[in-house]
Amino acid sequence: MSGDAPHVLLVDDDARLLALAGRYLTEQGFRVTQARSAAEARDRLRSLDFDLMVLDVMMPGETGLEFTGDLRTERAPTMPILLLTARDTPEDIIAGFEAGADDYLGKPFDPRVLVARIRAMLRRAQPAAQPPGPLQLGDAMFDAGRGELIGQHSRVRLTGAELALLLALAARPHEILSREALAAALGLDDVNERAIDVQVTRLRRKIEPDPREPRFLHTVRGKGYSLKPGP
Repeated sequence: MSGDAPHVLLVDDDARLLALAGRYLTEQGFRVTQARSAAEARDRLRSLDFDLMVLDVMMPGETGLEFTGDLRTERAPTMPILLLTARDTPEDIIAGFEAGADDYLGKPFDPRVLVARIRAMLRRAQPAAQPPGPLQLGDAMFDAGRGELIGQHSRVRLTGAELALLLALAARPHEILSREALAAALGLDDVNERAIDVQVTRLRRKIEPDPREPRFLHTVRGKGYSLKPGP
């Protein structure tokens, strides 16, 4: 993380929420920078480094979902993103994960829950104290300490959620991990099973030569998922 205090970018078009949440986060020891739109957040990202973004979904103009998708493709492929949404149906939550978010929080929320979610996400973004050794996934090696997939000619960075998921699977290769166990590894509470499937799909896009025919990350019908590393 950048500096001693984690730096959070708080993005919401609601000035009152920005003021209240920003003040509470500051009191809890975070550095906070605010933005009231995706365009304003982009300006902040050009000049400052952040450890995590808290982003409202329903903003005028470019929505939080659209902004998240753009960040994941180019600007901030690994920065943890927590979505704030007044629409927290399973379909809305899944849409957030599909866009690339790491977690979500429904509005209205208790600021103590916001802080707890942020701290959990920041912990997941850090390498484990004793990460598993390098793991071969075809032509690439998974370096858990760096949170990277290292190929012959490339390095692929993982988001916090993708890294937490792969670490959980890599710690117990060839074993079947239930969706409940994977949800716990991601720090998600009462999560819809489909949301875990979405995160698995995103991870497969980075570790599989053909995500439609997985070689390493296998679905075990009715039980969960299993990682089978190898050449």
